[in-house]
Amino acid sequence: EDMYRIISAVEPYAPADKIRYLMGVGTPGNIIEAVYRGVDLFDCVMPSRNARHGHLNTWSGIINIKNAKYERDERPIDPACGCPVCRSFSRAYLRHLFKAEEMLAMRLAVMHNLWFYNTLMERIRDALDAGEYAAFREEYLPRVEAKI
Repeated sequence: EDMYRIISAVEPYAPADKIRYLMGVGTPGNIIEAVYRGVDLFDCVMPSRNARHGHLNTWSGIINIKNAKYERDERPIDPACGCPVCRSFSRAYLRHLFKAEEMLAMRLAVMHNLWFYNTLMERIRDALDAGEYAAFREEYLPRVEAKI
């Protein structure tokens, strides 16, 4: 909340013709909120770092793929995702790779999360271009931050 308050306080003083950069941020929800407050550009290690620990972003929320409930789950990480990982591997397989401490687990998880973040940014740009960002924020903010 402090970060959002500071962004809102600083934004009116930032040059309108310059890119507004927020360093080291963040979660999909952080990005959605920061864009709402006028931020244009981000960089962050979260998608890759979280992926290496088994935390995967989906359009329904955050999955900890190491949880036992995914042991026999043959669905893709996110049925709404078109990444190569979701098109080719199940949650059960990815969980198995993590439990077996296979390096491929981290590689596939990072690939998925980076695809998710790229798609998130694409959807944000599309919503901004269409003048529908408020509706986008209202729909996706609670979804992408949920723990499932």
